Amino acid sequence: MIQVIIDGKPCTAEEGEILLAVARREGIDIPAFCYDETLAPYGACRLCLVEVVKGAREGITTSCTLQAVDGLEILTETPEITRLRKALIELYLAQAPRAESVKALAERYGVTKTRFARKVVKDDPLQNRCILCGLCVRVCGEIMGTGAINYIGRGQFTEINTPFYEENAACMGCGACAEVCPTGAIVLEDIENTRVMKSWSETKVPLQQCPACGTYFAPVPFTAYAHEKLDIPLLEELKDLCPACRGKAAARKAVTLGVRE
Repeated sequence: MIQVIIDGKPCTAEEGEILLAVARREGIDIPAFCYDETLAPYGACRLCLVEVVKGAREGITTSCTLQAVDGLEILTETPEITRLRKALIELYLAQAPRAESVKALAERYGVTKTRFARKVVKDDPLQNRCILCGLCVRVCGEIMGTGAINYIGRGQFTEINTPFYEENAACMGCGACAEVCPTGAIVLEDIENTRVMKSWSETKVPLQQCPACGTYFAPVPFTAYAHEKLDIPLLEELKDLCPACRGKAAARKAVTLGVRE
C-alpha cells in the first residue's frame, strides 16, 4: 500500500490503482461519464481532469488513466480545471440536450447555456441523450463478446447503432449496454415473449419462459451464455426456471435432502 494526496488529503491506495477509483473511495467527487470499473479506462469524456503537482509528470491529465504512485499529489478543482470542465459541459449540452445527467452536471458548474449548436434529431433512437462515450460499444464487445453495436459515421455525424441500422441477430438482449450508459439513452422493452432493443434498430430477442409459472423472464441467448459461464452448472431441473421458481425448487430440494440425511 502507498499514500497519495488528493486536494491535501492523504489517501491510502494500491500501487498502480486508478486515481479516479481512489478518489471515489475517499468520497472525493470527480465527475466522469466514460469510466466504469468493469472496463479498462481510456479517458474519452475528459471530465475527470485533475492537476498533478508532485510525484508524476506535472500538469493536467485524466484521473481515470492516472495510476497511483507513492507520494503522488493531485488537485481536482483548480480554476483551470473548472474552466475546461465548463467547456466540455457546453459540448455535451449541445450533443445530448435531453440528457438529465448532463443537465445536472451543468447546474453543478453553473453552466446555463452552450455556445455550440444543439444537435436535436427527431425520432432519435437514443433520445438525444447519447454523448458518444462508447461505454455501450465497449461492454458489448469487450465484456459480452458480441459486438452487436458500434460507431457509425465520422465527425459530427458519428452515431452508435447496429450495422446498417438493421436488426442484429448477434444481440443477446442482455441489457448490459443500458446498464452502463451514463445518460439513460438506451431504450429496451419486454413485450410479451420478446425483448425489443428499441435503440438498436428494433432488434428483437426471444425471452425464456419459465416452465413452472409461465413467466417470460430473460433473453434466451443471454440465458444460454450465462449458463456456459457458470463454474458449477445448474441442475437440469433448475436450469430453465425463473429466479423465483428456481429458489423455491432449490429450497424444496434442500429440505428433501435434509430429511433423507
